[in-house]
Amino acid sequence: MKFTGDGSLASFDSPGGAIRSAEATIAAVNRLGIEIRVGIHTGEVEVRGDDVGGIAVHIGARVMAAARPGEVLVSAAVPPLVTGSNITFEDRGPHALKGVDGEWNLFAVGQAR
Repeated sequence: MKFTGDGSLASFDSPGGAIRSAEATIAAVNRLGIEIRVGIHTGEVEVRGDDVGGIAVHIGARVMAAARPGEVLVSAAVPPLVTGSNITFEDRGPHALKGVDGEWNLFAVGQAR
């Protein structure tokens, strides 16, 4: 949807599509010697013309900030929505997300098939 300084924001029809796109992007930029990290969250967004905003976007950015280089990290909202997709997750435990109340369980994406 847009570039955010040294990052970007993308919107997908499904969390599985977002995960597969993230993994393909990580693989492509790794061939160039660049490491990126990806955060994925799913939720309601506010459509603002050609842009989106709201708490779901904010949470996605905070999940990304917690990811390691070369990693796709997702909020706990994502794994139940991709059940049956052969996407695996590693539990990374609870995290405090800046500007968001409570603790959020995060999961690293394993091998998507």
